[in-house]
Amino acid sequence: MAHRFVRATPDRDRLPELRRRLDDGEIATMRPFGSALTAALERARYDPATGEAAWVEEDYCSPPLAQERAAVLDDYFTEIRVVDPDVDPAAGWERLDDLPGLWAALDA
Repeated sequence: MAHRFVRATPDRDRLPELRRRLDDGEIATMRPFGSALTAALERARYDPATGEAAWVEEDYCSPPLAQERAAVLDDYFTEIRVVDPDVDPAAGWERLDDLPGLWAALDA
């Protein structure tokens, strides 16, 4: 199982739609990646220094995030990059502990 440490620039104008899709459970039903993507985006953090969202996601695609990008991510984020293609999930999230949650930061 691979976990990716991801950073991307959110499209602030489109994020309310993504939030609605997450809340409605629409993304969670996408197979095979929906539940992992939903969990990752729910926990995503916001880096005010760079203006980027960051998260750790379980992913099996080659290239990384291929299905997620085509179905969801490219609609709401730009400059999506896998910073670490095989990160320990606990260590990856720990790297983000000091950052505010994406959704709370964008509502502020």
